[in-house]
Amino acid sequence: MPLTRRQLLSAGAAVAGAAALGGWTLWSGRGQSPLLLSARNDDAGQHYAVGYFLDGRRAFATPVAERCHDICRHPFLPLALFVGRRPARESYLIDLRHGTLLQTLRSQPQRHFYGHAVFHSSGQWLYATENDIGEPGRGVLGCYRLDPERLQLIHDREVPSHGVGPHQLAWLPDGESLVIGNGGIRTEGGSRAEMNLDAMAPSLVIMDRHGERISKETLPHPRNSIRHLAVATDGTVITGQQYHGDAWDSVPLLAIKRPGEAYQPFPVSEVQLAMMNQYTASIAIHSEKRLVAMTAPRGNRFFIWDLDSAATLVDTPMPDCAGVGAVPGGFAVTSGQGKCRYFDCRAREVKSCWLELPDGWWDNHLSVV
Repeated sequence: MPLTRRQLLSAGAAVAGAAALGGWTLWSGRGQSPLLLSARNDDAGQHYAVGYFLDGRRAFATPVAERCHDICRHPFLPLALFVGRRPARESYLIDLRHGTLLQTLRSQPQRHFYGHAVFHSSGQWLYATENDIGEPGRGVLGCYRLDPERLQLIHDREVPSHGVGPHQLAWLPDGESLVIGNGGIRTEGGSRAEMNLDAMAPSLVIMDRHGERISKETLPHPRNSIRHLAVATDGTVITGQQYHGDAWDSVPLLAIKRPGEAYQPFPVSEVQLAMMNQYTASIAIHSEKRLVAMTAPRGNRFFIWDLDSAATLVDTPMPDCAGVGAVPGGFAVTSGQGKCRYFDCRAREVKSCWLELPDGWWDNHLSVV
């Protein structure tokens, strides 16, 4: 059944005490198998917001008009926003119990979505990375309030991302500070065409949710677009880059910012860099096991490293590997062309097996409930 007005009203009443309630006091989708959320297409090109359990059971597959990218889960209600892929004008609020489409969230006329968003721990506020079409190159965070029946844009709470082309964002452990990967690439209107490759300005920004900048750091190569990231429970940030320079250049496609330290390349081998084909996609951190995983779909390669020592645990071919998510014992990985896999990291030697999930057409992100 869809969420009722009473249930959504109860969410509004609960926001002040959400931290005391705990993450899944009001709803838990885990059961006996983690719920995997992703965007996916079918063979005919129809776009879907999907939920599958790790054991292969389908929870829902909801048709949507635009292709989605990442998934933003509510902290304690059975809700998730499937965020439209850049330069989408629509995102979709889904009831995770049955896949009911509750709301098509449309961007305001002079904005488009960049594919990522986060809910605040209170459950009341959502922040989405957006492009200001009226002032090309100005990245912003749109601020939306979850009212009794829908997400509502709050115009006067929009804040700058302090960079160009904001992509993925995530909360730091304090729950009030955001880390944002500004890709540095200017686009205009509804186009994905890069307008400023000779003047790119990628940056990693930490700011509070009200827009006050705490830090802004860059990598040595200006054409190294900072896109995706993950945060460990101790505040360590890992980012993945997409390089827009010459194919023969060797640049750091993985970088790390440890608490209190400078942002710097994460040490991977030159051989591994070459296999990434200048492009990284999804990043996931398994905080319990201190591991970081990354997909490199253009290189058809999947990696797992030790977060602290940078030792390689997995370096394996995987056709068009797409989204990766931390699950009990290891990582689940989807594919745009092939089969999905589970990597079991509980023993010293990592083992993998195929998952009983549909083959192919998965998008580049995977969220785990």
